[in-house]
Amino acid sequence: MSHSHPHPPFQPDDTRIAGRLAGRRILVTGAASGIGRAIAELFLRAGARVLALDRHRPADFAGDAELWLACEADITDPQAVERAVQSAVGTFGGLDGVVNAAGIANTDWADEVSLDDWKRVIDVNLTGTFNVCRAALPEMRAAGAGTIVNLSSGQGLQPFKQRSAYAASKAGVIAFSKSIAMEWAPQVRVNTICPGAVDTPMVRGGYTAEQLHSQVGPRYALERIGEPQEIALAALYLSSDESSFVTGITLAVDGGRSYH
Repeated sequence: MSHSHPHPPFQPDDTRIAGRLAGRRILVTGAASGIGRAIAELFLRAGARVLALDRHRPADFAGDAELWLACEADITDPQAVERAVQSAVGTFGGLDGVVNAAGIANTDWADEVSLDDWKRVIDVNLTGTFNVCRAALPEMRAAGAGTIVNLSSGQGLQPFKQRSAYAASKAGVIAFSKSIAMEWAPQVRVNTICPGAVDTPMVRGGYTAEQLHSQVGPRYALERIGEPQEIALAALYLSSDESSFVTGITLAVDGGRSYH
């Protein structure tokens, strides 16, 4: 991606990041790749201790190995999620936050998507988010305060064709997040991020590099797709004390996709 763009992807140095999550213990799902991996890495740089959860065990992270714990678990399995939460409690002494970045895509037409595929998308993207939030809630309440950041999608705000299952699951994440933001306040703040197209393995699985440049990028007001780091920076803000008066919001980090 050319950095001649007027708003190129921001790459903060450690002096801007250090200490912003000092002392916080945060579970990040989908941490093996893509946005989830970028969030886990950025949170570690910001001083958090991170439980990196994915159905494929995340590769080792740079830096102090005592600050992170990799856990292999499927978020559609409530018992596996509960075991992961207890691993964080055993290793870190508790849990202060969650970022739900795990998700899967589907591009079938609504009249062609199989019922099994429909259920799988809802099960991972929506029910999986529910499983993690509910398992972590007692620990965040015990800590006295907590933050949840759930990853929805621009499709949850403004769907287009061949995304019926995916868009439905991601719109559900927005509504669920707003509901628990009310139910679990004031102890827990809950916010949602809606990324547009981001350069991740999941997005590249649906487009060639040329399509991303010539077809997808021009759909956006900023005329490019996003980088995982840009979504991670939004999650950092919503997981830090800097957003202390923010809960129940749905933040589009999408280069202008949702209005453009």
